[in-house]
Order: sequence, then C-alpha cells, then structure tokens
Amino acid sequence: MKNNERRTNGFPSGQNRTPHQGQFYAIGLSYQKADAEIRGHFSVSKEAQDAIIAQAKKEGVPSICVISTCNRTEIYGFAAHPYLLIKLLCEHTQGTLEEFEQVSYIKKGNEAIRHLYRVGTGLDSQILGDFEIISQLRAGLKRSKKAEMLNAYMERLGNSVIQASKRIKNETEISTGATSVSFAAVQYMMQHVPDISEKNILLFGIGKIGRNTCENLIKHTGNTHITLINRTKTKAQQIAGKFNVVVMDYANIQSEIAAADILIVATGAQQPTISKELLYLNKQLLVLDLSIPMNVAPNVAENPFVKLVHLDELTQATNETLVHRQGQLPQALSIIEAVEKEFLDWSRNRKFAPTIQALKAKLSSIKAGEIDNQRRKRSNFDQEQAEVISDRLIQKITTHFANHLKDDNVETESSIQLIESIFNLNQKDS
Repeated sequence: MKNNERRTNGFPSGQNRTPHQGQFYAIGLSYQKADAEIRGHFSVSKEAQDAIIAQAKKEGVPSICVISTCNRTEIYGFAAHPYLLIKLLCEHTQGTLEEFEQVSYIKKGNEAIRHLYRVGTGLDSQILGDFEIISQLRAGLKRSKKAEMLNAYMERLGNSVIQASKRIKNETEISTGATSVSFAAVQYMMQHVPDISEKNILLFGIGKIGRNTCENLIKHTGNTHITLINRTKTKAQQIAGKFNVVVMDYANIQSEIAAADILIVATGAQQPTISKELLYLNKQLLVLDLSIPMNVAPNVAENPFVKLVHLDELTQATNETLVHRQGQLPQALSIIEAVEKEFLDWSRNRKFAPTIQALKAKLSSIKAGEIDNQRRKRSNFDQEQAEVISDRLIQKITTHFANHLKDDNVETESSIQLIESIFNLNQKDS
C-alpha cells in the first residue's frame, strides 16, 4: 500500500451480508468522473487481475471479481470494509488513494447490485448500449471461478446480469445501429476529414478495438489505403487476409507514420507507444488514440503538423442512433427490474431457507409425537385425517413465517434469531 493511504474506521452492516463473508461491495471509477489519464493509472492488465485475486485469497476475501476496460475499472466482492478492495486495486496499479478518492464510487448491498446490472447491460457505458462490457464481466467471473474465488452468491448474480443483458439485446433496440468506440472514431473521421476514402490510414494495434475500427473503416468509408502494423506481424497478417489491407513491419513504423494522413493507435499497451521522437512530418497528421491507458504520449501534440484526438473526445458525439437508443431505456430498465427482483428474491430466501426448513422439521417432530400420543389414547383415532390436517397447519405456519421474513420492512437477521430461539432450532441438524 502506498504511504499516502489511510484506513477508515467502522464496519458496515446491512443486506447482502453473511457472518463470515462481510458486505457485498462495488468499488471503482469510470469515464463519468475520471479522465483518460486517471483511468489509465488504474488500468488493470490480465496479469494484474490474477495478482489481485491471488492476494485477495491470501487476505481472506471470500469472493471477488475484477473488470477493467477503456472506460472503467471496478472490483466487486465481499469484504468487512471496502478499504480492503481499494487497497488491492491501488497496490496493483499506478493509481494512488488520493486519485481514487477524487473520482471513485463505493457502493454496497443492493446499490452495488443495481450498479452491476446497469454496467453489465450497457446502460452505464460511455456509449449507451455498448455491450462489449458483458464479455469483460464474463471473463472476470471465469477468472475468479478458476481461482476458486467466486462464491455461489456472486456467481448467481453474475449469471443474472448476463441473462438481463441477453434479454435487453433480444427484446429492445438499444444495441441496434453501429455505435461503439471504433465506430465513433470512424464517424469522427468521416465528419472532419475531407475525401476520407482517398487518405492514407495507418492502424497501429490489432486488438478488438483495432479490428473493429479496421472493419468499420472499410465498411463505411470505402478506403483502400489502409496499412496495419502490429508488434506481432503474424497477427496483423491474419487480419489483413480478412480485410484485404497491407501489413508492414514494426521496424518501418516511423516511415509509415510520415506517409500517413491518419494514424489510429489501439495497441493496448500500458505505456505510450507513440512519442514525438517518432514523428518526422512534412504534412498534416490526424492522430486518434483509442487506448486506455493512453498509447500516444501528450508531447505528440507539440508537433505543429499533428492534431491529436483521444478516446473521450470521440465518444462525446450524439447522433441519431444514440437518440433512438435513449428511447429504448424504459423497456431496458423494466427488464432489469424484473430480473433483479428474481435475484433479490432468491437472495432473501437463501438467507432464511435453513431456518424455515428447521422450523418445519421441528413442527413435524412435534406433530409426530402428538399424533402417536393421540393414537394410543383414542381407539377410534383417525391417523390419516390427523396427518393431513397437521401437515396443512405446518405449511400455513411456516408460510406465515416465510412471508414475514420476506418483508422488506423486517430486520431479517433479528427475526431469524428470534424464531430459532423460540423454537430451540439447531440448524446444524436440519
């Protein structure tokens, strides 16, 4: 932990908590308050995600999931205090506690659940309806499960969010129309670069955003002057075969930049890959940085021939597609509400189900003893009828208790303790 960090006191209580797991939290930061530079400080590589999970396991965190995209970094998990999760994030990134406190959010219990539904369904994305985040969530859950750091509660919640995402995709038009980070870049070029189809375009990096950008360029601009460069040339050649574009060696990047009219950078590196030292220009160059952390050093803008545009600027544009998607929000929120209710019902029932089962067993034991007693006392005792009546009474009694525990206005844990005390229930034997 960095020296400038401090502990905060107090341990929260409330819903979505078990005696040994603590409270369910979501901690993180996103494009809404954190600019690209700060988001870059908290960007978490796959290796760092594994390290966070491993350290969480050592420190007794029972369940955790990490997601990191160009627009957000978040940790979901159970902890006695959110500081434990914040500490893990700061220790495995370049971010400091001071930075985190300025731009972060900490959500717990049902608020954290609600946040995850909005994130996972694309409603909290920088571009509304961008569903790429759900694949990141799937990968995060899979990584945690592989490390045995995903408890039944979080696995059920994750699957519920994935279900909501699928329903929104299938039942609404919130994801229709070409709108994504990659398309926003192409849209920007089409709006600001005359004769875009004739320009020389250099694409550096062929990760998911790079591939999508290449596809959108070809589809929407008809440009046939696209060159790919990637540190691993074989990967670039595989993409080139699909899109019929030119591949050049990484060693030629300086001369290729000089020949380009537009440079698109999407390498996904943790440090800048393009600096002003690479630029030997005698004409205007538009540079689009689609990466978090930023892959283009700020000093590139010092070159008088360069216009540098970063990811955040690209995604500010509002178009007809986004207006249409806004109109789909009520239906999407309705779907989330229904799916979330199912999960919360399951969660509440899961808390008191052992108590209700133990109560039913206790009443059944009392019933059996009383029926046996009455059978021996009465010669004309109708045991079958007594069984039916008793079972119906037990069912009605336990249903009343269950409904009481489901009531949002009831302090569930206190009620459970009272029921267990009154009936002398031993859940270990139930």
